[in-house]
Amino acid sequence: MGDEKTYALLIDADNVSSKYIDIVTKEAKSLGTVTIRRIYGDWTSSSKNSWRELLLENSLIPVQQYNYTVGKNASDSAMIIDAMDILYTNDVDGFIIVSSDSDFTRLATRLRESGKRVIGMGESKTPTPFVRACEKFKTLDVLYKNNRTEPKNNAQERGRKPGPRNTEPEKIQPKDAEPITNLKEIKATVVSLLDENSDEDGWMYLSELGNMIQRLYSDFDCRNYGYHKFGKLIESFPELQMRKDDSSNGITKIVLVRKRED
Repeated sequence: MGDEKTYALLIDADNVSSKYIDIVTKEAKSLGTVTIRRIYGDWTSSSKNSWRELLLENSLIPVQQYNYTVGKNASDSAMIIDAMDILYTNDVDGFIIVSSDSDFTRLATRLRESGKRVIGMGESKTPTPFVRACEKFKTLDVLYKNNRTEPKNNAQERGRKPGPRNTEPEKIQPKDAEPITNLKEIKATVVSLLDENSDEDGWMYLSELGNMIQRLYSDFDCRNYGYHKFGKLIESFPELQMRKDDSSNGITKIVLVRKRED
């Protein structure tokens, strides 16, 4: 428990749909302990109705920011100022920035310069500079599309009478909700890494390969391509083969991968 990372979760409600809240909170919890939870927007606007229903349930602290100028996202400046205050006054290991806005690129870079982890979350339309500025980037619309089954009503699951939790009408997911980095590019990079880093027999540790891919592509997540494990994704490439060996303790398995021999 002492080694668990702590994070500040900052959500741009003007730029992200409330339908992603379950994904955002689940991904945030998987990273560590979220000690700060703030969401920014103009809460006098009717467009925030769907978010307002979720604030208490998800322990989100709303920060009011009026849009004084039409067409400008005033929440950006408020989030940036708060992030810098948190950087200097709070003991957190990292920041989770939920937005598809490239205006946070410099913020992400600055936070990482100070040794903080920066996890971005946004839609596939997010400009590349912000995606690359983050250590990791979760593509919300792709995860939403790939993990969605039948809609669940959390109130019903907990035995409560359903309330007006989601006032935003459900939208059909657009067809262009695709991974930022396409699978063809991932495959080409995997083959290139094997050529450059395998042993004399062509084998390379699967875990090492996965770490390299993650470092090269901050948006990489095997779930974006329909797989829950990196090994399953690699198995889907016909030109590659995998091998499992016993470790020195005879309990755990060491998984290796190489290009398939003709």
